[in-house]
Amino acid sequence: MNQNRISRVLHNLSDLGLSQMLITDPMSIYYLTGEYVDPYERFYALYLDAEGRKVFFLNRLFPVPCDLPLQEVWLSDTDSVADALCRVIDPKRKLGVDKDIRARFLLPLMERGAASGFVNASIAVDLTRAVKDADEQEKMRRSSAINDAAMAQFKALIHDGVTEREVAAQIPGIYHRLGADGLSFPSIVSFGKNAADPHHSPDGTVVKEGDCVLFDVGCIAEGYCSDMTRTFFFRTVSQKHRAVYELVRKANEEAEEKIAPGRELRELDKTARDIITEAGCGKAFNHRLGHFIGLTDHEYGDVSSAFDWKIRPGMIFSIEPGVYLTGDMGVRIEDLNLVTEDGRETLNHYPKELEVI
Repeated sequence: MNQNRISRVLHNLSDLGLSQMLITDPMSIYYLTGEYVDPYERFYALYLDAEGRKVFFLNRLFPVPCDLPLQEVWLSDTDSVADALCRVIDPKRKLGVDKDIRARFLLPLMERGAASGFVNASIAVDLTRAVKDADEQEKMRRSSAINDAAMAQFKALIHDGVTEREVAAQIPGIYHRLGADGLSFPSIVSFGKNAADPHHSPDGTVVKEGDCVLFDVGCIAEGYCSDMTRTFFFRTVSQKHRAVYELVRKANEEAEEKIAPGRELRELDKTARDIITEAGCGKAFNHRLGHFIGLTDHEYGDVSSAFDWKIRPGMIFSIEPGVYLTGDMGVRIEDLNLVTEDGRETLNHYPKELEVI
């Protein structure tokens, strides 16, 4: 049980004018309690209130060997979830719920008037998870260090006759040998025109001379995710493709230079997008600049024109501009950045200079 994190959630909840909350996202429950369960379709939740009550709702199908300082409520598949919750929730107060609660659990509570109102209070947890503590920061550094070492090995897999699928199949083994526990997400390996699709799935395409070779990859280490993208060129690179690469690199580096506490995240997106737009490639940069990351590869929060959060020390997010030319090629360069008290620490150290492999 991490009481400091729980206290931060309750502080954020108070800012919303709420004093009780039901959290159902399994990863958020793990973040607060240290216990992880994938409940499938069954009910699983943590109730918190301002008076210090902590109630863990568990299903008997998933034994949790926990000796945490909280009340445990064990349910079977035939028990009424609504009855169990109504015995805990204060009906005279509004209840904060997270965005992950299933309608089949929420609607009966609303019908029975289990609380005086129901409020989406996801931000109370999301904002807490967005600001990493010292332990999380160190785990993110280690996960990204493995990713750096892996990238050097991934590029060595490229040779005449190899397919995207063959390269992607070797990625999990490389991560395992470097000490990772698994993949953050399915690896993206894209050759040539396939890289114009930002989320291309590796297929039987064979690499050709002059192709760009894009790796968007990440691993899980000590429970925390890494994520990095690098784009190489096979054998040769045309002047046109070199210019696209240098444009994306400039957008990446200048946006990262703007990272500092107090700035709005959308300022970073504007910095990168303006650079690419002024070069005539604005329509070819068709996604947000970045996303938050931690226990999952995409956590709540993003670096986009629509997101006005102010940057805080402890936040970790990606900066990943891209230019995608349909039928030709694509370039994306991505780093993870940790916000420090006076700027940033870039967690990826694999070089960004153009490489012909």
